[in-house]
Amino acid sequence: MANLTLKQLRYFEALARHNHFGRAADACAISQPAISVQIKELEETLGTELFERGARQVRLTNFGEEFALRVRDILRSVDELADLARASRDHLVGRLRIGVIPTIAPYLLPAIIGNLARMHDGLDVHVRETQTQKLIQELADGRLDAAIVALPVSEPSLTEIVLFAENFVLVRPGEDEGKPVPNREMLREMRLLLLEEGHCFRDQALSFCNMHSARPRELLDGSSLSTLVQMVGAGVGVTLIPEMAVPVETRSACVSIARFASPQPSRTIGMIWRKTSPIARQLLRISEVVRRSADAMREQYDPAPAAQPLNLPAAAQ
Repeated sequence: MANLTLKQLRYFEALARHNHFGRAADACAISQPAISVQIKELEETLGTELFERGARQVRLTNFGEEFALRVRDILRSVDELADLARASRDHLVGRLRIGVIPTIAPYLLPAIIGNLARMHDGLDVHVRETQTQKLIQELADGRLDAAIVALPVSEPSLTEIVLFAENFVLVRPGEDEGKPVPNREMLREMRLLLLEEGHCFRDQALSFCNMHSARPRELLDGSSLSTLVQMVGAGVGVTLIPEMAVPVETRSACVSIARFASPQPSRTIGMIWRKTSPIARQLLRISEVVRRSADAMREQYDPAPAAQPLNLPAAAQ
């Protein structure tokens, strides 16, 4: 076992995650033959196979699954050693791995990254855009430092910081401009376009409409908010989108925007990270940058006053 290297363990973890040599090689920024050689050497050192190799993908053996659990713990501990050094500094420097859900990333990320670059010189931001459950798992595995998601996530191992709340708006075909805004009961009778299964925004929209089990002919699924808005512009149906998406998604579609009567459907956006993270104090400061970025962006299309600043603990002042 003396010949095991961290490089081999990182290559193994990437292959176990992607189940494909090509995708794992891309993730590690090396060639496919190079990662194959490293995995083969690792298996020879261990004296057993870690993967079952198929024509199109690979899968972990029984031993490989047990080995993967230990490897993830080892790599997370190694990464946290670097985090301990970063935590000793007043300002966060080095790599920051942050996850963002798809209904936030295109609209908020440009402002966040720009502000972080100005306020935290030396910070190298790596962004991961995917659905909430994947972000939570990657946080738990130590592959992310923090994530921006819709709250609550209700994971005991994670810290949740509320950033802001935003309303949903109704997107209708352009010719519906000025028509009465339907209530939630009326929406249930319309052709409602929603994001596909797995997106938390889909669940929030269904909850507002009180549609826990929808009839397939009344719902059409899309992979992105852009797709949904363009379909509305083509006269296919109606949809709900968050306010932050309005300036981007409606500029090239013939649609009209309407706001619901109170209480309006809404969501709470926040930032989450592991409670055990050595850089938790710095992440709290980062969350304030995110909140201010969101407030500045929202002021461009919402005349209402921005949210009040977070009450940061004394350690983060």
